[in-house]
Amino acid sequence: MQPPETAPVALLLAAGEGRRLGLGPKALLPYRGRPLVEHAVSVLRTGGCARVLVVLGAAADEVAARADLDGCLLVRNPDWRSGMGSSLRAGLAALPPAASAALVALVDTPGVTAGAVARLLDAHRRGSALAAAAYRGRRAHPVLIGAGHWAEAAAGAVGDSGARALLRAHAAELDLVECGDVGVPDDIDTAEAWADWQTRGRPRAD
Repeated sequence: MQPPETAPVALLLAAGEGRRLGLGPKALLPYRGRPLVEHAVSVLRTGGCARVLVVLGAAADEVAARADLDGCLLVRNPDWRSGMGSSLRAGLAALPPAASAALVALVDTPGVTAGAVARLLDAHRRGSALAAAAYRGRRAHPVLIGAGHWAEAAAGAVGDSGARALLRAHAAELDLVECGDVGVPDDIDTAEAWADWQTRGRPRAD
């Protein structure tokens, strides 16, 4: 087992205001009786991430006050309106220098499970420096970024692109870890999608 100071650190991006959703910040959406950000943190910890860093932006003070994020490192992104890329940059900059990798997750993907997190961490233990969960062969979240790629990931994180530029540039070495049997990657962008999660516990089938 890796020492805590050198193990991968979970990086949860939870700064968005949910403008298209129209229900307030996604981090505070009520899920199973608690704010959605708590569910996301629980998934990361259950999957094996001992350390969790949460990037907050929209309504950051309210999220910090209402959600139980005890034990998490909270990072404020003052530039959250510019898109997810700024949150990824803020999170990467705050990671412990000795950490071996960042496991990047999004707050609005309740179908991502601890099983998917565990598979990415296992891929890293087996030597992967760049990995992503795949669902029926299609790349999605979470994404694991080894420390050697942090600078490049930050440089390419512009607007809402996140780590997309990095993953495209290193497609040949990207380890796609199939997780379609343990979860779904759909994010919550509309009120209809959220209603499906609330009533069905999964997205509506196409």
